[in-house]
Amino acid sequence: MHLTPAGFPSAIPGIGDEIDNAMQHAPQPKRQSILLSNDVGNKNTKIFLKQLPVPLHLCTIEPLCLLYILCNFVKTDLMRIDILTVLPDLLESPLNHSIVKRAKEKGLVEINIINLRDFTNDKYKSVDDYAFGGGAGMVMMIEPVYKAITKLKSERDYDEIIYTSPDGERFNQKMANQLSLKNNILILAGHYKGIDQRIRDHLITREISIGDYVLSGGELPAAIITDAIIRLIPGAISDEQSALSDSFQDDLLAPPVYTRPSDFNGWQVPPVLLSGHAAEIDKWRHEQAEERTERLRPDLLNGKKIL
Repeated sequence: MHLTPAGFPSAIPGIGDEIDNAMQHAPQPKRQSILLSNDVGNKNTKIFLKQLPVPLHLCTIEPLCLLYILCNFVKTDLMRIDILTVLPDLLESPLNHSIVKRAKEKGLVEINIINLRDFTNDKYKSVDDYAFGGGAGMVMMIEPVYKAITKLKSERDYDEIIYTSPDGERFNQKMANQLSLKNNILILAGHYKGIDQRIRDHLITREISIGDYVLSGGELPAAIITDAIIRLIPGAISDEQSALSDSFQDDLLAPPVYTRPSDFNGWQVPPVLLSGHAAEIDKWRHEQAEERTERLRPDLLNGKKIL
């Protein structure tokens, strides 16, 4: 049985092509019948997946759980993220704490920080030079980058070779969802005035920006991209639904959250959250998410008015 993306819940940005490809390349043995609750259209969609390594109870929560299923379904190998940088020490802290650290310890992902200076030819380990035509700023040299990427590509096939750059695609949740389904990713952290354009023309498959501003280097954007990807890997977060219900997963901001005490200085938690009525709580959260999105980030609605 083959289902096109149109047969799946549509609430997860960025993975339609991945769903279609996964279903076309699914293994032939044993199938499992999963009933997904599609809150978007108030319909139930029966999806047949083969050899699905996911607890069935996780498949009744909401359409966003499909991302969790697909990650298990498509990914058969340990995810590997290689980061090529001139400042490896800058990446040690953000990639060795919290969720990322636990994901590595669980064997869910391998992260390798590679020093670009190891691929230089001179005793000074130079990686930059003046720009042809003059002008301010230094440019990352082509030889070290070419040697590094060529060597790494000889050892494995990369699904994406990413360059972090202010003029790349704007990074968002849709892109994080797509990248979380890959097995091998190489990130080149930009530095100085940028890299020799010939690297971008011939070796880079994707250029990503984290916003319309300039940083001292691409190491922090590389760490941000890595974190956003890894937290989506099944098992990285103890409660998978937490990652799947984050802001932007369905092009809405997350609703407000509260914890104990229910009354602090007279500031009350909304009564519906204390009611224990699951359907009413879900309805309230969805309404709050829509209201917050329309008020704070109307650009996410693409001109659509919330009724």
